[in-house]
Amino acid sequence: MTESARQSLIGLRDWTTLQWYVVPLLALLFFIYVREVREARKTGNWDCIIAGAAILSADFVNETVNGWILALSGYSALWLVPGPTAFRVFVGLNAEIVFMFAILGIIYFRTVSDDPNEKILGIPDRWFWALLYSAICVFVETFLNRGRLLIWDYSWWNRHTLGLVPIFLFGYLWFFLAAKFAIERKTLGAKIAVPVALSSIGFALNLIGFGVLGLTY
Repeated sequence: MTESARQSLIGLRDWTTLQWYVVPLLALLFFIYVREVREARKTGNWDCIIAGAAILSADFVNETVNGWILALSGYSALWLVPGPTAFRVFVGLNAEIVFMFAILGIIYFRTVSDDPNEKILGIPDRWFWALLYSAICVFVETFLNRGRLLIWDYSWWNRHTLGLVPIFLFGYLWFFLAAKFAIERKTLGAKIAVPVALSSIGFALNLIGFGVLGLTY
C-alpha cells in the first residue's frame, strides 16, 4: 500500500477532526437549496434540484468505487485526500469536496440553456457546458495535486496528457451527463429516478463493502 493511501486511512470518519468552518458552509448550502426549492414550488420545475442531486449521487458512486479499488488492490485508490480536512468520509472524499459536489449540479443547471436544441460553437449547449465544466474541474484538480492535497498514485491516472483523459471522463464528464439525462426526462418521476437509482447503487455498494465484505476505505 502506498504511503499516501496509508495516510488517507488515518482519521477516517473521525468526528474529532471537525472544524467550525463546516457550519457556515452548511448554512450556505441550505441557503442555496432553500432558494431553489422555493422557486421550484412556484414554477413547478424541479430540474435544478434534480440536477444537483444527480451530480451528488453520481459522485457518491464514484467515491465508493474508488474506495473499493484501494481495498481490493491493497495498493491505492485512483485518488486520495490524505491532507487536513474537517471530515474524511472516504479515502478520496472529504467534507469540503461534498459541499462542492452538492452545488455543482445547480451551477450546471443555472448555466445551460432552457432550450435543449441550442448550440454553442456548433456543439449542443448542454454538451458544451458539460465538457467545459469537466475541463475546468480537471484543471483545478491539477493544482490540488501539485499542492499534494489530492494524490494520484497510478501512472495512467495522473498529471500528464493521457493521464488526464480518464480523470476528465470518469472523474467529471459522466456526472454532468447524468444531470443532463435526468433533466431531459419527460416526467417528474422519471427525472427523480435518476438520482435515486445512482444513490441506491452507492448505498448498495457500501452496504456490501462495509457490512458484508468488511472493507476499509
